[in-house]
Amino acid sequence: MTALALVVLCALLLTATRGLALGVEGDVLRVRFGGDAQRTRVVIDLDASTRATVVEAGRDGRLVVDLDDVRAGRDQNGQGMGLVRAYRVAQVGSRSRVELALASGVEVERRFLLSPGDGVSHYRYVIDLKATSEVPAAQAMPSPRASAASAPRNRRGDQRPLIVIDPGHGGRDPGASGQQSRESAVTLAAGLALKAELERTGRYRVLMTRQTDVYVGLPRRVEIAREAGADLFISLHADAGNDPATRGASVYTLSEQGAGRAVREFTGRDDWHRDLHLPGQDPSVDRILLDMTQRSTQNRSALFARSLLGEIERTGHPMLRRSHRDAGLAVLLAPDVPAVLLEMGFVTNPEDERILMDERRRRELMRGVVRGIDIYFQTLEGPIRYAGSPEAGGNP
Repeated sequence: MTALALVVLCALLLTATRGLALGVEGDVLRVRFGGDAQRTRVVIDLDASTRATVVEAGRDGRLVVDLDDVRAGRDQNGQGMGLVRAYRVAQVGSRSRVELALASGVEVERRFLLSPGDGVSHYRYVIDLKATSEVPAAQAMPSPRASAASAPRNRRGDQRPLIVIDPGHGGRDPGASGQQSRESAVTLAAGLALKAELERTGRYRVLMTRQTDVYVGLPRRVEIAREAGADLFISLHADAGNDPATRGASVYTLSEQGAGRAVREFTGRDDWHRDLHLPGQDPSVDRILLDMTQRSTQNRSALFARSLLGEIERTGHPMLRRSHRDAGLAVLLAPDVPAVLLEMGFVTNPEDERILMDERRRRELMRGVVRGIDIYFQTLEGPIRYAGSPEAGGNP
């Protein structure tokens, strides 16, 4: 027993001496990810403070960051998410080297160290990545566990944007009534016309929440878009009003109050971390990531609404005086799918009703919608100003 105790003591002393010689003060606990293919947050959990240096900035498909005086630990490699295909943490002298294999071109938008606080007992080094138009060279990680073969597979081979069309109402819910029409029939005819126009371009994949006169609950419409990984959600409706003279199209995006409701509803579920592919290990960080995702979605929705309204107006279609509106509508609540609700006109106005029931005029309107979609995706290829980002004048 004495000899065994002596061996253990020597091993402990050797480990401690090695750590002191290297100047190592802490360990990398884990690496976590959140976000999407446009913006991804990398969170490195540490049990000590550190200083970081960017060794490779991502131009060759790899981002490398050195963390001073931190041990790498064991088995710190695996799959990423969003802009990161895979990662590895290796020991380089007294530093931990964090290597990220990238899924697309990125730039480091910001990086910072969070000290323990707000119920979190450890340090967190945060790296915010933003997608660029550059395509990185393929880079394999220097570990078979984190090779391209073990990186997340693309869940869809077809890379064309997926547009979900949601014809409002249906079945036992006919919606508003005009002199000759019902809203559910008008929205279905418009939805089928939009589907045909989008598919004719060959640039998009299309999914409809309903293709017949059936009832689909509002939460299910949102679920269909999220489960399919939609890039855009368009809900089609026809308005109604007490004044028959009121006419014109309008577009709704999610209001700030609606965004707060969406976050509350999402975080009220036990599995909300998994539903948004968040780590689920640090509630404060996951909530930040959810807020970032929600804000990004709102900005994209507003961007699409502007292009959509411009193109509809160019068709000569009548527009409501205040045509861009916001509300907390249920079909706009997905925190990770840009969405708009298009009120195509008033079925309670005879002129609008006539336009919406006319196949040729309806097709012209839907072609304007397609041009709005084209402009939206073209704009995404350039730089976008996000609320709360440094270039937009907000706080990091």
